[in-house]
Amino acid sequence: MALSENKQRMLRGELYHAFTPELIAERDRCAQALKRYNSASAGEVSRRRQVELWRDVLGDKTPLPPQKDTQEEDDRLFASEPIILTPIVIDYGTNVRVASGAFINFNCTILDTCLVTIGARTLIGPNVSLYSGTHPLDPELRNGTQGPEMGKEIHVGEDCWIGGNVVVLPGVRLGRGCVVGAGSVVTKDVPDFHVAAGNPARVIRRIETRMDPEQSRTSEEAQKEGAEKAMGEMKEAN
Repeated sequence: MALSENKQRMLRGELYHAFTPELIAERDRCAQALKRYNSASAGEVSRRRQVELWRDVLGDKTPLPPQKDTQEEDDRLFASEPIILTPIVIDYGTNVRVASGAFINFNCTILDTCLVTIGARTLIGPNVSLYSGTHPLDPELRNGTQGPEMGKEIHVGEDCWIGGNVVVLPGVRLGRGCVVGAGSVVTKDVPDFHVAAGNPARVIRRIETRMDPEQSRTSEEAQKEGAEKAMGEMKEAN
């Protein structure tokens, strides 16, 4: 089904109108799917059912694998699926991507006016808000529910840790392996393997890790230089 021009503008981050019948219906669909997901207690439904309900929130039609004979075997089929605690609030669902092994704690809010991606193995604390939607500053243009809105994509990299009560604003990209301190308001990008905190959040320091290709390369170069130096000293001794 072809997208309307208004929705295409929304996804591109341009001015669009949110209260059209089309977009109201899409938010209503997501709200109903969230109602089913949020009311399904983890201890009362199978992991298969949880994944099925979550995919329904996202509008993901990918079929689930055939069911195994035992509950334990069947649960293992979904070991790499993200874990999302309830309740969670999302606008559309269809503009959210959560990769394998990610964890989202309770009371998360995702305004997915534009695409919001969360990388593999990323951990998100309670009460975190990801806002990809925003409004014009000019109140005449903003004009309440009659005026246009806009948005910018949010991308959270792999292996990140976002502390509780963090707010991530439109257009922010959190690099791989970064950490955001609890209560921070992130208004700008955070580079790979760095810690950021505060309101507004600022980069505090770099994280020492072998996962960082640049640090690994520096370490390898140091080892190579050390080996070459040792060889030179041995030749001089001989």
